[in-house]
Amino acid sequence: MSSINDVIEAWDEADPAAIHPTRVVSEEAYQISGEVQAELLAKVLPAGCRVIDFGCGDGRVAIPLRQAGYDVTGADGSQAMLDRLAERDPGMPWVLSDGLDLAAVISKKTDAVVSLAVLIHHSYEAGEAIVEGLRAAVRVNGLLVLDWPVSEEPAEGSSWISVTTWSREQQDAICKRVGLKRLDSELPWGVFRAVKAGG
Repeated sequence: MSSINDVIEAWDEADPAAIHPTRVVSEEAYQISGEVQAELLAKVLPAGCRVIDFGCGDGRVAIPLRQAGYDVTGADGSQAMLDRLAERDPGMPWVLSDGLDLAAVISKKTDAVVSLAVLIHHSYEAGEAIVEGLRAAVRVNGLLVLDWPVSEEPAEGSSWISVTTWSREQQDAICKRVGLKRLDSELPWGVFRAVKAGG
């Protein structure tokens, strides 16, 4: 399985046309997919809150969230992706982060972190470390929306492009250790409230 730096390097080198399946269809389909996901996120994110979109890429979801009135900062480990974000929305604030150091690079805890299509590309060890880093960046009672898939037959991906799935027990142990409470949600991603660790 690839390291965090291997995954970042792969995204740095990725062809922009290949970074999301809808881009194969059309650029319009790609943009619409981001707008739809932003609308879904707005069902759980408090209006106008401070949101970090970790793994923001070129802003597919971050830009429509910002247009919907959220105080959005893009965060990504890939400088190439952040450069594309800056081209698409020059006014969007952004930070370079591998997730482990997110709390340090944003300097003030945020209301929410959204991370879609990031954890699926990492090993269990790296995924757990990233979840811990993202949790550290969110204030108590803030939200984390994580594309962190649960499976009856969890499996660790074999490369940066394959998908890692987790058991509910693995996730629950991590949540207890770092301070996350799973919330009921109709979203296709896990929604968690930041709580005191160990609770």
